[in-house]
Amino acid sequence: MKRRDFLGATIVAPLAAATAEKKVIPWYEEPMLNLHAKVKNPVKIESIELIRVGKEYFVRSRSTDGVTGLCRTKQMEDYIAIFERRVVPLLVGKDARDIETLVDDVYTANYKLAGQPFWCPVAYAEQSIFDLLGKSSGKRVAELLGGVLREDIPVYLSGSGRDTTAEQEVEVYVRGLAETGANAMKFKIGGRMSRNLDAYPGRTETMLKLARKKMGDKIIIKTDANGSYNAEKAIEVGRMMEGLGVDFFEEPCPWEELGETKKVADALKMKIAMGEQDASLWRFLWICENKVAEIVQPDINYCGGFVRALRVARIARKFDMPIVPHNTQTGSTAVNILQFAAAVPNVGTHMEFPHRGGEKPEPWSSPNFVIKNGKVAAPKGPGLGVEFDPSFMAKGVRATA
Repeated sequence: MKRRDFLGATIVAPLAAATAEKKVIPWYEEPMLNLHAKVKNPVKIESIELIRVGKEYFVRSRSTDGVTGLCRTKQMEDYIAIFERRVVPLLVGKDARDIETLVDDVYTANYKLAGQPFWCPVAYAEQSIFDLLGKSSGKRVAELLGGVLREDIPVYLSGSGRDTTAEQEVEVYVRGLAETGANAMKFKIGGRMSRNLDAYPGRTETMLKLARKKMGDKIIIKTDANGSYNAEKAIEVGRMMEGLGVDFFEEPCPWEELGETKKVADALKMKIAMGEQDASLWRFLWICENKVAEIVQPDINYCGGFVRALRVARIARKFDMPIVPHNTQTGSTAVNILQFAAAVPNVGTHMEFPHRGGEKPEPWSSPNFVIKNGKVAAPKGPGLGVEFDPSFMAKGVRATA
């Protein structure tokens, strides 16, 4: 063999072998939405902007065809630089129908930033793009997420505080049940990452016993400790709650302490719930595989948006577990949990929806999501299904870091 032929063979062979290699994708990241079939024509993203109107922030995406997607955000003012520099440049110019892989590409380019300050900007850009896709095709986001399975979403009341007495907090929910027709609510217990301290001594036990006495056995009571306890104390509190028929115990231990949380899950008969702080799909898989919890609760914003929340739902479904996303919003930002719950098979029996009474509807958006007979209707318009008053949005200015 001539030297030239030998060198050619040694170079070409490895290249051919590399070309033959196949990218390995975890089963829970396999594409599932088939958006090219649901949206027939390309939707090229021309721009994505962050708009500020007073204290409110919105993400507005626009296609080269002139269609606009719009979503309201939460806490965006803290993450503007990441949104502008790390997220938007990787999405502009792309076909919005490829959003499943685009989200992965943004993560791959920025994996060292992963966490809530990174995933929230990704989520808001993604939700705006889903609104754009829906408006471009005349489809609801729930249709794009897999299909509408339910129109009315049963909810449990949340928004409980720790700055009230036990008696005051029970009265908040007694009124809330009467106002909304709901049959479930969630109390904040402990002191919030408080290393076993209660908001004040005895508050948790007094509150839950009074709630059960006043509300009766048919009302579903859930609790959220926000990481207040170590395993030993959480088990003690959990056994008291089991005696009261409490439905689930959310974040008994600090969210990063999976070992402590598993000790609680192993010791108690009641269901353990967690996941609102998590964004890692690997962690969700580990939680499910190792029975750290029986209910997974990703926040659709904090975990990176619809696509990644769907993947968490897929992981939970493999282990016959429900997914009950964390939600602290009632206005137009609550639309994501309603679209998600309308489409996902293994959502829990109730979704989280804050209510403490006296909430005022947003005058610049519609529809206003109101709890009636314990349910909130999923929006039916194209895209996210929320319309914003043009005169209100006309006051907006582009927000930059």
